[in-house]
Amino acid sequence: MSKENLSGYYSFVSQENMDEYLKALDINIALRKIVCLLHPDKEIIQNGNHMIIKTLTTFRNFNMDFELGKEFEEDLGPVDGRKCQTTVAWEGDELICVQKGEKQNRGWKHWIVGDLLHLEMTAEGAVAKQVFRKVK
Repeated sequence: MSKENLSGYYSFVSQENMDEYLKALDINIALRKIVCLLHPDKEIIQNGNHMIIKTLTTFRNFNMDFELGKEFEEDLGPVDGRKCQTTVAWEGDELICVQKGEKQNRGWKHWIVGDLLHLEMTAEGAVAKQVFRKVK
């Protein structure tokens, strides 16, 4: 278990390379344009080994509810229509998610620096980054 408790509400600060990441997931150009314009917020609820991560936008919300260290089937229908076997666990101070399925090297990691929540998402060879500021 990490020293960090990620619980809180985070507002969007910035993102990099989102279009390339979405291309790697075979997202069509119209949806990529919409997603790249969104400024999502994150709400994280961490209670022991149980976590809920909510990605909140004006377009569509996505909730991820899981137990740390336990593989589960994740329905990514709202994202790219796929399902994958997902495991989320702490590695040091980083929360690491591995998503096994059709796309190679798919997953993400979260970490905290000061009041900033960092998110790095990977799929195939693409890497996108988002930064959020803790507001409560």
